[in-house]
Amino acid sequence: MRKLPILLLILLTLSSCTVGRFIWYNFSNITDYKIFPSNKINKSSQPFTIPVKLTASPLEVTYKNKKETMECFLKKTNTVGFMIIINDTIRYQHFDNGYTDTSIVTSFSVGKSVVSMLVGCAIADGYIKSIEEPITNYIPELRSEMKAVKIKHLLQMTSGIKYSESYYSPFSDAAVQYYGTNLLKSVKKLRLKTTPGTTFKYISGNSQLLGMVVARALKTKTLSQYLDERIWQPLGMEFPATWSTDSKKRNQEKAFCCLNARAADFAKIGLLYMHKGNWQGKQILPATWVESAGNIDTTEGAQWWYQYNWWKVGKNGAYMADGHLGQYIFVAPKAKLVIVRFGKSNGRANWSSLFYSMANQISSRKSTN
Repeated sequence: MRKLPILLLILLTLSSCTVGRFIWYNFSNITDYKIFPSNKINKSSQPFTIPVKLTASPLEVTYKNKKETMECFLKKTNTVGFMIIINDTIRYQHFDNGYTDTSIVTSFSVGKSVVSMLVGCAIADGYIKSIEEPITNYIPELRSEMKAVKIKHLLQMTSGIKYSESYYSPFSDAAVQYYGTNLLKSVKKLRLKTTPGTTFKYISGNSQLLGMVVARALKTKTLSQYLDERIWQPLGMEFPATWSTDSKKRNQEKAFCCLNARAADFAKIGLLYMHKGNWQGKQILPATWVESAGNIDTTEGAQWWYQYNWWKVGKNGAYMADGHLGQYIFVAPKAKLVIVRFGKSNGRANWSSLFYSMANQISSRKSTN
């Protein structure tokens, strides 16, 4: 009987370090915004509500070789929030598992796509000269070998950095950056495994460095403040958001993940991309930057299915932001479709195939009208 209190004491002692937090919280989930310090992003001073014209689900879904009603499918896949937006109007939405349209969710790697947006803003605003710049122009503390890594390499996941992406080991680089309290210290230890610009490898370390490049370029603003100024305010976000940080003392955003907001506001990010960076007549993000997510660039080791921190879905111009446990913003410009899905797990569903099928259904309907 004495072993349990001893074990508890050990865990409490460890809770102040990375390994302890990994064990204590027992893997990540969509409520993790509660366990980390964060920077606040204010709701817009001129909030905009996406028009709503709800119908029964306008799309069919096949799950495990069986046609399902949308509601049944969403329940079976641990979905907490789901929105279908066609022609800038919410046509279907469903919230479950105790979540509503005002519930906060942790986006995980959806945040990577948001960081890409901020890179585009920073270039347009003159804070960053070009994606061809070496990242050491902004983070000179990195190892000297990192001078070969360009901003473009981070965006395309071709940096060649040695990095462990495992979510099941407390000693992996991803776990250290997720649960640790000193992101700068962790990135200063990074080194190269392969020559930059030759090999694709998806790693969160690239996006963390990318966020730090933007933050350093801004000088007097945090990443959260820049997101507030350049995206949250002009898009009329209806709710405040937060961006989890490594610690209150260092206040460095976890740029590879951890932007915490509501489904409708994440949907506006998808709508902004669907409209090539234009929001109600104002160009928020350069159209050429948005198009980079839909185009295919396979130079310098890049792969067609991953472009500028967005995942391609098929070859018809659709793409999505993809987060751990099944968090998605799917954009199909040709179908004028945006889908937002958040969940406690991915529900063992092939979401990219489902989204692609839904986009094709809408395109087919338009072609027959």
